[in-house]
Amino acid sequence: MIALHNGLSRSQRQKASKARNLVDPANLREFVGELSNIEAVELYYDWQTWARPNQFIPPGDLWTIWLILAGRGWGKTRCGAEFVRYHVENGLAGRVALIAEDAGDARDVMIEGESGILAISHPKCKPVFVPSKRRIEWPNGAIATIYSDNDPETLRGPQHDLAWVDELAKFRNVEAMWSNLMFGLRLGQKPRICVTTTPKPIPIVRKLMDDDRVYLTTGTTHENFNNLAPTFRDEIVAQYEGTRLGRQELYAEVIDPEDYGIVKREWFKLWDADRALPEFLFILQSYDCAYTEKTINDPTACSTWGIFRPNEDRPLCAMLIDCWEDFLAYPDLRPRVIEEYKSVYGDPGKKVDLVLVEDKASGISILQDLQRAQVPCRAYNPGRADKVQRLHLVANVILHGRVYVPESTVHRGQPRDWAEPLVSQICSFPDSERDDLTDTTTQALRLLRDMGFLNFDPVPDDDYADDEREAKVNPYAQ
Repeated sequence: MIALHNGLSRSQRQKASKARNLVDPANLREFVGELSNIEAVELYYDWQTWARPNQFIPPGDLWTIWLILAGRGWGKTRCGAEFVRYHVENGLAGRVALIAEDAGDARDVMIEGESGILAISHPKCKPVFVPSKRRIEWPNGAIATIYSDNDPETLRGPQHDLAWVDELAKFRNVEAMWSNLMFGLRLGQKPRICVTTTPKPIPIVRKLMDDDRVYLTTGTTHENFNNLAPTFRDEIVAQYEGTRLGRQELYAEVIDPEDYGIVKREWFKLWDADRALPEFLFILQSYDCAYTEKTINDPTACSTWGIFRPNEDRPLCAMLIDCWEDFLAYPDLRPRVIEEYKSVYGDPGKKVDLVLVEDKASGISILQDLQRAQVPCRAYNPGRADKVQRLHLVANVILHGRVYVPESTVHRGQPRDWAEPLVSQICSFPDSERDDLTDTTTQALRLLRDMGFLNFDPVPDDDYADDEREAKVNPYAQ
């Protein structure tokens, strides 16, 4: 492949390069007025002149992924577009993947946007956008193809030597997209990726931040104030300055979702790792079944809870004694549920007393099969209560120290490894990546409370009861 050039002679390029080092922003208009037309064009499209130091492509060969975590308006899109332009125009890449949340974002932002590839490309090197083929084509034969997070399977098969992923933190199928991209990044001597995104504390972002192959660049909205509209500076920034949203969107902080969760981690009581499990009076298994057959998106979750009395002076409490998530299609889910029901817990061993299943999706079929198998089960229907309301309904049970989690034998003061996903989900909610284990917990604690095991609220005086109050929906109706 022949590398592109900008049409200037060597002397013209040297003159323009020397001029770039002399540009004084205060005298920019006067300086540009003294340039010839061809020199002015060269200067306009020269990213080295206009970029801030932290917007340059990282030096060296030790990195494979350039991760840009920056606030709104920092210049992430321009950096991504210039990343692609540099590698293509210098013959370092010929098959490029452009990945956005959907094809519309890739077209409107990455390609045709104000800072997109078409806008920042030199006239002598400008590519052509071919919508029917979902790609842009450069004069030197290089091709960049659009891919969407909505359909990560389209990345299965194609090969690339360069990729630009925009707004990774918005993706819903990020694991499938990322794995397919990495498997296909196998052309050339040094395939590379540029990821531009406003940060969110999702696992893929945290994983990349800790990866030795990643060159991390961070930046705030304030760094690019001179190029932003005055109304944005005066109104939007001022409105969100000092807020949680402002920390994330303006200052690009990767905020721990547990900082703003409904339930706090310290509310959970830890069952000492050196103590044997207690004798359980009642054991409940709670299921949130996968919503569809698309097991790549929807795991089935289960949590098992045992009712016990910590000591003579304390009321009955609930302990998490098992939990798991798995991507199971229905033929595999049914025998798994029945096998889990046969488990024995505590000392002395006790079998499961009741299986609680949310009455939706494959849970409907599971309930029918459990009834046929003579397994004691109950349906849970949350009615109109959304997930946030459901957690609020049982949060006080956790707050009052009525919920225990086994302590790790290795990391003292922390839950056991198998219990950590549940605790993390609950404490990160509503900003957790998934909420399947949270759902199993809220419905389990609500049933245990309604059965009287975890009831500590005073019974209201009949004199204050509202006789005209609308009848409540039974959440356990079959």
